[in-house]
Amino acid sequence: MNTDKIIAESIAKDYAPKDNSKIVALKKLDNKAKLPAVIFAYSCGIISALVFGTGMCLAMQVIGNGVTGMVMGVIVGIIGLLGCGVNYPIYKKILGKGKSKYAYEIVRLAREISES
Repeated sequence: MNTDKIIAESIAKDYAPKDNSKIVALKKLDNKAKLPAVIFAYSCGIISALVFGTGMCLAMQVIGNGVTGMVMGVIVGIIGLLGCGVNYPIYKKILGKGKSKYAYEIVRLAREISES
């Protein structure tokens, strides 16, 4: 089997003009349904991890000192953990709303593609 030919065909396929605009439209609708949930999940996850890390630094007295710094660190760390904990359920809820919003259009377009 000629692997060079397979690789060349797969690369050429990426640069060839898209013939089936329905598939492109279906992919765009799918991305439009999922994008808000993904953006929220990454944003909330990054912010929560940073808050948790700040709490750990305060609790271990890397920044700040004294008992009040440790207590504040524990409180800030718990807030960061809660943010990480609620991230996935909120992501699923936002994803469900996006899918239900575009479900009719996606299913209709997918049926058109599969029937032709």
